[in-house]
Amino acid sequence: YEATPDQIKATEEIKREMEKPKPMDHLLCGDVGFGKTEVAMRAAFKAISNNKQVALLCPTTILSMQHYQTFIKRFENVGANIRVVNRFVPTKEMSQIKKELADGQVDIIIGTHKLLNKSFQYKSLGLLIIDEEQRFGVEHKEKIKEMKNTIDVLSLSATPIPRTLALILYGDLDISIIDELPPNRKKIDTFAVRKNMEERVINILRP
Repeated sequence: YEATPDQIKATEEIKREMEKPKPMDHLLCGDVGFGKTEVAMRAAFKAISNNKQVALLCPTTILSMQHYQTFIKRFENVGANIRVVNRFVPTKEMSQIKKELADGQVDIIIGTHKLLNKSFQYKSLGLLIIDEEQRFGVEHKEKIKEMKNTIDVLSLSATPIPRTLALILYGDLDISIIDELPPNRKKIDTFAVRKNMEERVINILRP
């Protein structure tokens, strides 16, 4: 995989933060399709290479499955044990995952807000990756805030909320920005229109 200059720069910045004695609190900002997940996977690889576990928190079940499939494919030659937790995972399998997680057998766990439940215990959690933190509720954000005191945290977002931007301005949060598309990737255009204009917009976009 050939990273873009922005991805390389962001990866280096994040890795430097991970190596500092103080727990990292870093925001990776970039539009949809600009390669934030690739940078997150490289940070995750650094963590598991240093015998630390990684948790990836997603706001939706569908997103957790997408990340799981991406991580499985990207880490297929590494030998990492990657598991996923969401509402589709049977109770029996969920219990087994919790046991493996506590024993340190799971390297990377990907899931929804279920991961914030106290029943999930880690042997050596080193990195928490949060995808779209602004989509989590107040209760979940409080639990995330507690975790930030002891482990490295990497937040991924295309649309940071005002509170997050304020933390950046005050210097309490470090930021890396991906501002260029990977080769052969088309930019995603988003339109906000009134309902009675939908047909007109479709006609405009139609080849």
